[in-house]
Amino acid sequence: MADPTVNGSDVTSDERPLLSTRVGRANDETRPARLERGAVPYAEGSCLVSFGETSVLCAASVETGVPGWRRGSGEGWVTAEYSMLPRATKTRSSRERQQIGGRTQEIQRLVGRSVRAMLDDFRFGEFTVKVDCDVLQADGGTRTAAITGACVAVHDAFTWMVQTGRIPVSPVRRRVAAISIGLVDDQPRLDLDYEEDVRAGVDMNVVMSSEGRFVEVQGTGEHGTFAREQLDALLSIAVRGIETLDAMQLRVLGEPFPQPR
Repeated sequence: MADPTVNGSDVTSDERPLLSTRVGRANDETRPARLERGAVPYAEGSCLVSFGETSVLCAASVETGVPGWRRGSGEGWVTAEYSMLPRATKTRSSRERQQIGGRTQEIQRLVGRSVRAMLDDFRFGEFTVKVDCDVLQADGGTRTAAITGACVAVHDAFTWMVQTGRIPVSPVRRRVAAISIGLVDDQPRLDLDYEEDVRAGVDMNVVMSSEGRFVEVQGTGEHGTFAREQLDALLSIAVRGIETLDAMQLRVLGEPFPQPR
C-alpha cells in the first residue's frame, strides 16, 4: 500500500525507484509539459495537464448556489477537490472513501486558494465553480500540475458562463501556475520528479500569478537548514519556470473555446 506522504512531498513511496542524477535536462529546465484544453467534453471547463510522467485531469463544473455560509450574499465561490487514482502509482493505493487524508486536504485547499487568486472578488452571483483534479499518473509535482491545469479549466468555466448568459462578464483577472523546486545534492533544481523529490534536502512549491506576483510559497528543509542565498537561487529558477508555464497557458487559452457538449 502506498505511503501517504514521503518527507512531506507530493509523491508516494512506491511510485518509482531511486536514481542519483538528473538525466536529459538542465537543473533549471522544466520537464516536457502539455496542456490539453477541453479534455472532458461534458465539463464547463477542463484541462489534461502533464509535467513529464505526471498527468492530472482537471474538470471545472458550474453549479447554481453557494455554500450555506455564503447564501444571500449575492457572491459566488470557487473551490477545488483533489484525488489520486488507485493506480496512479506503481502499486495500488486505496481510495479515500470514508475519510479524506491530511495530505489530500492540504493539496485541495492549496489548489482552491490558488484558483481563487485568479479573481479580485466574487461578485458574479450565487454560483459555485468546483474544479476536480484527479491524478492519473504520479511522478512528483502533482499539486503543481493540478494548479496549472485547474487555472485553464476555471478560466473556461467562466467563459462558458458568459457565453450562456449566466454572468455578463468573466471575473477572471489573471492566470496562476505552479512549479516545484528543491535542493538536490546542494544544487537548485526545477520541477522535481519523484526520484529527485525524495532525495531533496529542501523541497518547495511556488505558485505565482501571470502578473509576476507570488500567490503561495511552501518550503521545507527536509534534512536540515538552508541559506538565504540558496532560497534566492531556488526562487529565481521557480520564477523562470512559471513564466514558461504561463506562456503555455496563454497560448492554449488563445485558441478557440472548446464548447462543452
